[in-house]
Amino acid sequence: MIKNLKQSFFQVFAVTSVWITLLLTIFFNGQTIALSYLWNLIGISTISALLFGVIYSGLWNYLTLKPISNILISSILNIVGGLTAVWLFSSEMFYLIAPWIPGMVILSIILHTITFYLYAKMDAKKKAKELNDLVKNKIN
Repeated sequence: MIKNLKQSFFQVFAVTSVWITLLLTIFFNGQTIALSYLWNLIGISTISALLFGVIYSGLWNYLTLKPISNILISSILNIVGGLTAVWLFSSEMFYLIAPWIPGMVILSIILHTITFYLYAKMDAKKKAKELNDLVKNKIN
């Protein structure tokens, strides 16, 4: 489990670093940025890696909490992590979107709920197929 979470962390960290570099190239093209701003990029990549590479994976694949707990924890952490990443990227952008935070929280909970139930349904079908295949193989 730890090995999978480490691998997932570094994969998400690397992809996010490339993604943020691409965004900087698009939005700050031709502008110079302070070398200290690289720490903000590392912070954004770390937040994303912890959130999507470790917390989500651990929460949905390894922990056995009630669905409502998973949904609330992942929704709240997603909003906090996302807003922190936006603030690290640009404080002006953060203050521009700040009035919509309550709507973001509601939308996050709704989308996490829908995603959870779709994922659970798909996972149940996959496991049922695997069990049926096992039963068929034992009979034959």
